[in-house]
Amino acid sequence: MNVVIVESPAKAKTINKYLGSDYEVVASFGHVRDLPAKDGSVDPNADFAMVWEADGRGAKRIGEIAKMVKGASKLILATDPDREGEAISWHLLEALRDKRVLKDVPVERVTFNAITKQAVLDAMANPRAIDVDLVEAYLARRALDYLVGFNLSPVLWRKLPGARSAGRVQSVALRLVCEREAEIERFVKREYWSLVATLATPRAESFEARLVGADGQKIQRLDVGTEAEARAFEKALNEAHFAVAAVEAKPARRHPFPPFTTSTLQQEASRKYGFAPNRTMQIAQRLYEGADIGGETVGLITYMRTDGVDVAPEAVAEIRSLIGKDFGARYVPGAPRKYTSKVKNAQEAHEAIRPTDVRRHPRDVARFLEPEQARLYELIWKRTVASQMESAELERTTVDIIATVGGLGSSLGRKLDLRATGQVVKFDGFLTLYTEDRDDDGDDEDGKRLPAMTVGEKLSKQAIAATQHFTEPPPRYSEASLVKRMEELGIGRPSTYAATLQTLQDRDYVRVEKKRLVPEDKGRLVIAFLENFFNRYVEYGFTAALEEQLDLVSNHELDWKALLRDFWRDFTAAIDSTKELRVADVLSALNESLGPHIFPDRGDGTNPRLCPTCGSGTLSLKLGKFGAFIGCSNYPECRYTRQLAAPSADAVGDAPAGASPDGTRRLGEDPDTGLEVTVRDGRFGPYIQLGEGDKPKRSSLPKGLSPAEIDIERALALLALPKEVAVHPESGKPILVGIGRYGPYVQHERTYANLEKDDDVLAIGSNRAIDLIVAKESGAKGRFGRAAAAPGRELGEHPTLGGPVTVMAGRYGPYVKHGSVNATLPKGKAPDSLTMDEAVQLIAARAEAAGSRPKGGRRAKANGEAKPAARAKSAAKPKAAAKKAVKPAEKAKT
Repeated sequence: MNVVIVESPAKAKTINKYLGSDYEVVASFGHVRDLPAKDGSVDPNADFAMVWEADGRGAKRIGEIAKMVKGASKLILATDPDREGEAISWHLLEALRDKRVLKDVPVERVTFNAITKQAVLDAMANPRAIDVDLVEAYLARRALDYLVGFNLSPVLWRKLPGARSAGRVQSVALRLVCEREAEIERFVKREYWSLVATLATPRAESFEARLVGADGQKIQRLDVGTEAEARAFEKALNEAHFAVAAVEAKPARRHPFPPFTTSTLQQEASRKYGFAPNRTMQIAQRLYEGADIGGETVGLITYMRTDGVDVAPEAVAEIRSLIGKDFGARYVPGAPRKYTSKVKNAQEAHEAIRPTDVRRHPRDVARFLEPEQARLYELIWKRTVASQMESAELERTTVDIIATVGGLGSSLGRKLDLRATGQVVKFDGFLTLYTEDRDDDGDDEDGKRLPAMTVGEKLSKQAIAATQHFTEPPPRYSEASLVKRMEELGIGRPSTYAATLQTLQDRDYVRVEKKRLVPEDKGRLVIAFLENFFNRYVEYGFTAALEEQLDLVSNHELDWKALLRDFWRDFTAAIDSTKELRVADVLSALNESLGPHIFPDRGDGTNPRLCPTCGSGTLSLKLGKFGAFIGCSNYPECRYTRQLAAPSADAVGDAPAGASPDGTRRLGEDPDTGLEVTVRDGRFGPYIQLGEGDKPKRSSLPKGLSPAEIDIERALALLALPKEVAVHPESGKPILVGIGRYGPYVQHERTYANLEKDDDVLAIGSNRAIDLIVAKESGAKGRFGRAAAAPGRELGEHPTLGGPVTVMAGRYGPYVKHGSVNATLPKGKAPDSLTMDEAVQLIAARAEAAGSRPKGGRRAKANGEAKPAARAKSAAKPKAAAKKAVKPAEKAKT
């Protein structure tokens, strides 16, 4: 028996069908070993020796694979064809060697760019050895990330309370987001006016022309800056006579885009469908691993982690044949199109992302796929086919118009210049199938045709429009545009983009608002600290150069240990330089760096750092137990504090007073009890507290309510929760409103309903509360009167154990269910993005932690012996145990 190792169960199932009964294909479930998350896992003093460790799941998987390999005819490592896939194979090989199970078993490494029968069989016929250069590039990258994380993060914790960690690539990506936010904050809008004339030819064909010059001087976009100037031009144009001065029509061609790489797929899926990069890669992974199409499981796209834009010659021939058949010979260029990329690492420059068989039209396979999979497959299919289609032919027309005012010979005469532009598609070419969405909001003149005009022809005026505009700041990065910028700078590689962006969100350094990335104050503090004290390690050029060095390692042009030695020498010197760094020095530097953000100009000439409470103190950045805040220099006489972000101009004069440097602010006293009411910063966010003691009454703040907005009246209202807001129309029992662990809610007996985003927990009315409860109770009842659980989203059959795997919405959050095993989804993981591979790993980990098998049921001891507690219980009831004798056949069956 030949044992084949791949990463995922879905891939294993597909490949096993192709290879037949002489092969047993098993999944490693990704990496089986990793560096332990503790100091010393990479030892620079021992020439960067690395300690690898298998966690519970990994160790169990290694043991299972070791049993299969014993006595096998051959071990074939068939993990993904990239640096990470090579590393997984290397880890498995090393772990199996440690277990001494490969004594007489030959080992081969195979790779395939697509999971199709022909690709898999071709790979099996052409095995190779483990690529040591790719493995060493992986080891160097893993060591660098570990050394930065485990040496830089402790500096952050000591010098900047509240910071979580810093990473080699993620910190540079965070810097991009923070710098863009700083640009937006520094931006000063500028007024400008545009003047557009609606004109008509003698044949009554109308069009628009824009003012571009006056009296021999060009007028640029921002040159008309006041209403007075605009009105003067408007008056002159209303009195002018118009004539055509020049007509120019130029042919142009627009060429198709190359097929998708990892980054361009992430960008376009984000622009067209709003998919996050991480989600795009999950969907693409499932398309790559295969789907059941008409009774046959087949991979639909080639490998989705690639920098390459080349396509195999046989695939190009199929695409050109399909274009001629479906669109006509006019759409097939004379020669196949050849695309090249700037990838320096030839060993990782795989094919572009394309359909494994272009003859599988999206409309034909859509019914076999989930909606998101069908949309992404169609996007990849269209981009691939369009890349080999004929260019679009355009005609760009420019018409220059002279507007004469008062006669050029008179003293009041003047000449104004206008221009009309248009672009029409003469032959659509690839545009008939595919157009790329753009991040910018520029005017697209496709399809805007100008009427036929001749030089000297008189034009009539229909309308003159003077329109006011204001310049806008640069837009915040979307996930797609940030990936594009990282690729332009050479930061990271295809396999890292999605994980980097997700890490920034998981660590609360950035948040996503309206599909744009907004840096949190915590993230801006971290970047300000790194820019002041570790500037080299967040420089774009330095990070890109390090990526190029890693590529040199994978190309066998640079020794990986030499790379690590050079990096470590300078990095440790930078770390050592911060040992004597005082918190006061850090605060001084951050006050300077973040000044425009935390102390913005109020626009009234006053000092933005002047304390609004005492009027004499200076506001500055402070560090408390739970992170940074702004406080007054006159503390403790003045207890003014606020959050890091500056309040709006309207709120500055009403800033709350009475706070201490640890973030506690006194609001007043409860008139009923006389106890002090305070607002505080806690581990899980701000909250209200009444009095002191072991168990004082507390209330969380509703989401969206800032501590700076809390006054004594609102605080007392929150402390009064839960309270009765209505009476149930049927039971006559009260309906309560309160704030719980998962946010605001209404409650009737044992039925709970969450308040929606627009509901105010302090202002919710009786009708609204009744509607929410009745809606919750109107569903089918489950046990104890609760609404029955929704049926959930079924992922399919468990690949190794059988039985359905389902994603459920539970009372305490989403979870995945298989038999009697329920595994909670990780924080931040969207239920609709969970794949079967991830579900299987969660189920296996949960089953192992609970001491049960994934199919459920109680776990028996290997030797049939009961647990001590069970033995004691059995001994206490000898008569009950003797009542029923177990027959030999039953015992054997058990």
